[in-house]
Amino acid sequence: EVQLVESGGGLVQAGGSLRLSCAASGFTGDEYAIAWFRQTPGKDREGISCITENGKIHYADSVEGRFTISSDKAKNTVYLQRDSLNPASSAVYYCAATGCIDDFGWRVSSFYDYWGQGPQVTVSS
Repeated sequence: EVQLVESGGGLVQAGGSLRLSCAASGFTGDEYAIAWFRQTPGKDREGISCITENGKIHYADSVEGRFTISSDKAKNTVYLQRDSLNPASSAVYYCAATGCIDDFGWRVSSFYDYWGQGPQVTVSS
């Protein structure tokens, strides 16, 4: 059974940093794509960044330069880092995984088979 366990999040002061972790288990191989999404009330999940199964990294144009995605293959963990947070960054942040994803569809949430629990991140002013 594939599981994605997220850690990090919570209450952060404006100007502070965010580092979320997504630990994956249960995949039969070591090639899979993991993406980060965020969601605010009343809106659809927004794709932030993705590492594809072959290691290619994508960022949404709207967040380019503000988030950093990285991975530790030995730990089967993908990270999302963001510095200089502001209240507009408050959202529920999800990691999602699937076996393979193409360069144009990585932002489509329905293409992913597995989801983390989605911790709330609240940035206080």
